[in-house]
Amino acid sequence: MTAELVRGQNHPLPRTRLEIRVSAGIPVVAGATLGDAKGTVRGTEWVAHPGSPTLPGLEVSRQAAADHRLAVDLEALPQDVHRVSVLLALPLGTAGPSRFAAVAAPFVAVTGLDGTEVVSYTITGLDAESAVVALELYLRNGAWKVRAIGQGYAGGLADMLADQGLPQARQLAETILDAVALGASRSVAAPPPRTSDEARVRAGAAGTAGTDGGQADTAPPQTAAQRPLTGAGPIDYAHPRRQTSAPPPAPTAPAAAPGEPSRPVAGDATGWSMDERLYNQVWGMFEDLARTTAAYRSAVDFADSRMEQELDRVLADPRSRIGSTGDHAREEAAARREELVGRAQEAFDRDVAQLTAESEVVEPALPPAYASWDNPVWHGYRTPMEIPMALRVGDLRLPERPELRIPMLVRLPLERGLWIDSGRSDAESADFMDAEQVKGLAVETAVALAARLLAVYPAGEFAVSVIDPAGAAAGALAPLTGSGVLAAPPAAGARGVAAVLSGLTERVDLLQMAARGGAGADALPPGMDTAEQLLIVNDFPHGFDDRAVNQLRYLADEGPSVGVHLLMVADREDASAYGPVLQPLWRSLLRLTPVPDDHLADPWVGHTWTYEPPLVPPGSAILGTVLAQVAEARRAWPH
Repeated sequence: MTAELVRGQNHPLPRTRLEIRVSAGIPVVAGATLGDAKGTVRGTEWVAHPGSPTLPGLEVSRQAAADHRLAVDLEALPQDVHRVSVLLALPLGTAGPSRFAAVAAPFVAVTGLDGTEVVSYTITGLDAESAVVALELYLRNGAWKVRAIGQGYAGGLADMLADQGLPQARQLAETILDAVALGASRSVAAPPPRTSDEARVRAGAAGTAGTDGGQADTAPPQTAAQRPLTGAGPIDYAHPRRQTSAPPPAPTAPAAAPGEPSRPVAGDATGWSMDERLYNQVWGMFEDLARTTAAYRSAVDFADSRMEQELDRVLADPRSRIGSTGDHAREEAAARREELVGRAQEAFDRDVAQLTAESEVVEPALPPAYASWDNPVWHGYRTPMEIPMALRVGDLRLPERPELRIPMLVRLPLERGLWIDSGRSDAESADFMDAEQVKGLAVETAVALAARLLAVYPAGEFAVSVIDPAGAAAGALAPLTGSGVLAAPPAAGARGVAAVLSGLTERVDLLQMAARGGAGADALPPGMDTAEQLLIVNDFPHGFDDRAVNQLRYLADEGPSVGVHLLMVADREDASAYGPVLQPLWRSLLRLTPVPDDHLADPWVGHTWTYEPPLVPPGSAILGTVLAQVAEARRAWPH
């Protein structure tokens, strides 16, 4: 039976191999420190955190997440360790809350490897604190125990680490937050907020119903620990949990035969318009695939762990270690594992088959802003009259079912810039490409994204500028330059770089002053273009001096709030000469790749998704056709 602790209570630990599961509702940083007999952390090498997630006997998450699973093997800890403190902290410097009083009370549970909950603790009573010691595992008279701590620190990670005796506390706190912030550039955006009133599902409660992903004060998606190992029902295409408002009813799925799942219908999620319903449906598909894959992975992990424990028991007894008794025990353990994995595989295949059927219905129904370039909807393209909710910037898939691709949608207007990484990639798709080919694909990806942005905005409401200091991307930029959709020819040389950056920096300053003063568009200088702006920067840092670098950082930080967006095509190693001064720039951008690569992290369930860029199919003329219509609409638009 689970012991529910309150602050200060302790409880014996019946085993030494454990998992510590955290559910916080929003992304938080999870780490752990090792202490000696006096509780002192002797050095940074005794701290496990996202920048250094593995220590002997201890492993923590590599990024901020709404749910965490920390692995602890008490017997594998260094001999001098007498205490393990579990730390939680808010990722300061992001758009999230800066104190725990603004979020739901974090829930922490200590479980066995099979998911059996030993103790649980809900951390209540926090206010201005941004970091908290949640639990500690400690050695007393040769036996390990767990104590609920709940000690918060308004000074954040630095004060918390200093309180544990770490001399380099402030420097390590900065390192941890930098690692978390850099991981944000590789993170899939959080799902749209939900209005569900369902209670938060505790980690480790096998057999509970799934919950939806969301932001603060909403339940996170069901994790592997929260999904039943077997017996989970099929995906319901009525999508009761994909509802985000109370608009007019959406299309409903046709009635299915008794015992069969409902047939999918495009736009069956809730929304005020078909675009919103499709947007919510795509996110529902993303969450469903994440949850069913998490359930499958959890079931396989459990089956492996159970077989390992059974074999350990067999090998521990010399009488059954050899001979027919041992062979029979091994065969039985392997058979039980195969049975569990087979049942999980059956449920997973069923869910994926339904999602595949849904994808086949939804994909052809997507509007241009959500559709891939090979979708026939582009052949009937017309200049839109209003800005759509979101834009497709590629596809996402998981290794268990690479054939099932979910559109990756980002909300409009863009809340952060984009970075097309033109550096070396470890992806298999780049094995037979040289550096120049990858750079060429990076520019093609940037052109495809810029064309999509131009196409989904009404005429005159979006403009694109290009900085190409050495003219190295002239060929790849031809669709933009040849169609006449650019605000001006690509800027070249140091002088051209300075002119474009100075103009956009001044624009951001003027718009921010107008916004702060509550002034309207008539207060802006005469003739100033009020359209949103996208700046494509190729071959960075070539042609950039220190002043230009600072202006670029300013545009990345301040531009999105006033409609000035950045799209970088750059190899981070090429800019390494600038050192840490560029760290904030990379952290502020969403990193995408020009080749399929498994680099996008999903902090809500811990998956790593493979991203595929939205390139135009080889031989297709659709990009030129769409850009020609955009250019014609721009010429006809009254200035």
